[in-house]
Amino acid sequence: QVQLVESGGGLVQPGGSLRLACAASGISFRFYTMAWYRQPPGKQRELVATITSGGTTNYADSVRGRFTISRDNAKNTVYLQMNNLKNEDTAVYLCNAYRGPAQYWGQGTQVTVSS
Repeated sequence: QVQLVESGGGLVQPGGSLRLACAASGISFRFYTMAWYRQPPGKQRELVATITSGGTTNYADSVRGRFTISRDNAKNTVYLQMNNLKNEDTAVYLCNAYRGPAQYWGQGTQVTVSS
């Protein structure tokens, strides 16, 4: 059974930082491209960042330079370091794993940026 479990969300002030983690089980993690998506309240889900099995990263323009995606294949975990957070970063953040036709989602973790 495949599971993606996110953690690390919470309430943070503008300009603050959070580190999200997504622990995967039930998949050959090192072969999967991992991604973080987010869904702001009342809006559509959007891609935040991806990291391939080879370590190549890509970011949405809105987070480039502030967020960093990384992975630890020994721990089957992908991370999202979020710095200089803004109010508009408030969203449910979801972990995604895909390889060819196979795609899996986590349940999400809430990030709220507010003073």
